[in-house]
Amino acid sequence: MSEQAEAHKNGAKAHVESNRETKRRDSGNSENSENKKPKIGDTRPAPVAGQAGKNSPESEGKNTNRRRRKRRKSRTNADNNRSAAGAGKIELDEANLRKRRGQERKGKAVGRYTMAVHVEDGVTQIATLEGRSLLEFFVSQPADNVSEIHGNVYLGRVENVLPGMEAAFVDIGTPKNAVLYQSDLLSENESGKKGAPRIEEALKNKQVIICQVTKNPIAHKGARLTQEVSLAGRFVVLVPNSSTFGISKRLHEKERKRLRQILEKAKPSEHGVIVRTAAENITKQEIQIDVERLVAQWKEIESMASKASAPALLHREPEMPFRVMREEFNKQYRSVVVDDEGLYLEASKYLETVAPALADRIEFHDPAGEDLPLFEKLYVNEQLTKALDSKVWLPSGGSLIIEHTEALTVIDVNTGKNVGSSNLEETVYKNNLEAAKEVARQLRLRDIGGIIVIDFVDMEIQKNRDDVLRVFREALSRDKTRTQVLGISELGLVEMTRKRIGEGLLQSYEKAQN
Repeated sequence: MSEQAEAHKNGAKAHVESNRETKRRDSGNSENSENKKPKIGDTRPAPVAGQAGKNSPESEGKNTNRRRRKRRKSRTNADNNRSAAGAGKIELDEANLRKRRGQERKGKAVGRYTMAVHVEDGVTQIATLEGRSLLEFFVSQPADNVSEIHGNVYLGRVENVLPGMEAAFVDIGTPKNAVLYQSDLLSENESGKKGAPRIEEALKNKQVIICQVTKNPIAHKGARLTQEVSLAGRFVVLVPNSSTFGISKRLHEKERKRLRQILEKAKPSEHGVIVRTAAENITKQEIQIDVERLVAQWKEIESMASKASAPALLHREPEMPFRVMREEFNKQYRSVVVDDEGLYLEASKYLETVAPALADRIEFHDPAGEDLPLFEKLYVNEQLTKALDSKVWLPSGGSLIIEHTEALTVIDVNTGKNVGSSNLEETVYKNNLEAAKEVARQLRLRDIGGIIVIDFVDMEIQKNRDDVLRVFREALSRDKTRTQVLGISELGLVEMTRKRIGEGLLQSYEKAQN
């Protein structure tokens, strides 16, 4: 090991030790801290008073470090992506930093969300919470796992073109050939899908193409592909060889106008650019750096494609924790808590690069020094167990029954123990309002995709129906996954679709346990 590498390692260790010591001082030295009672969802008893230090820290630390080294070896993630994020790093003035930090109270960050990252036996689990309520759950396998290829760019070989299905099967090196539909072809005509060529005209057997995975392989289905490649950065998305020009609609109009002026100068003439929600209050220089980095990334992909033989991987997306931090982490998050030392150091470095104003919101949960595991402390395991059940209770006593079939997911809304206090219509109306919000949360948490049918309790008054549908759509608007909701039918059913990307909570949870 070189002197430079040794110095870096020692510095990282000192960083973690300093963090540990600070947390121990903040938690206090009172006897109460050694005598914490078990909480709801705990799977192991609280330590007995006076026996907190029974196990030898040295021996426990050695075993923990051995396991961590083993886990770190399995990480073959996109290191180049994370190192590239550091290129062109700039120092922000205090005014800009203040805008992006968000609210603080008594020196601590205030936010709606918390991200918890748990690492065990090479598997990384990510939980997003709003307050104490679990919103999303992800399981990240090693980056070279065939089920974790969403966003990857490949040099593929067309194996079979099916005009009758308007699709082609493409070999990208996975066990099952991926599928490319006609609507996802690269069209020189920017007028939309109507201008897309017929698939048998655009593709031939054995043809080599650059393509990107838009949906992971699920069960017996192969991955879904597109020729419209997009490269995501922290603030912008680059669409190579396109005239796309867009700004996130979640930003207010004044900010959109400011960003539009910046983008008109920063946008490369040969590529399209979409500004993300994370670009709020960022500077012209930051956008320019992000665009230049993505353009360089695309040039590297093209260079690799010209030299490689199909099938070949051209670009790998970062592992799930870094993708979530890149796309979701903002001032509304109070903290990111990680219980693996190696990942904590990587994530700290990553956040210092992509979000310096929020870099101090990452915390290390030391498994050896804490009374409870991270997911027990934040009630994640308890909520995961409930989310695997088909029945969900509503606060007022009503319930949801969620059933999955091969073709679609059915959600039945019941009043259950909710008997109301005035009349039947009012009771049903309030029950459906509760159900609308909870259904939206359950769709995100369980990662339910495809066709979804919701059977709300029948309402006689049209205004009540409209209100329930409005509340449901508002709750869904916070879901980053694309959804489409139809109106309430004459039978009282709401039909909707939610884009299917992953396998769903049940499969992810089983993966994490195996």
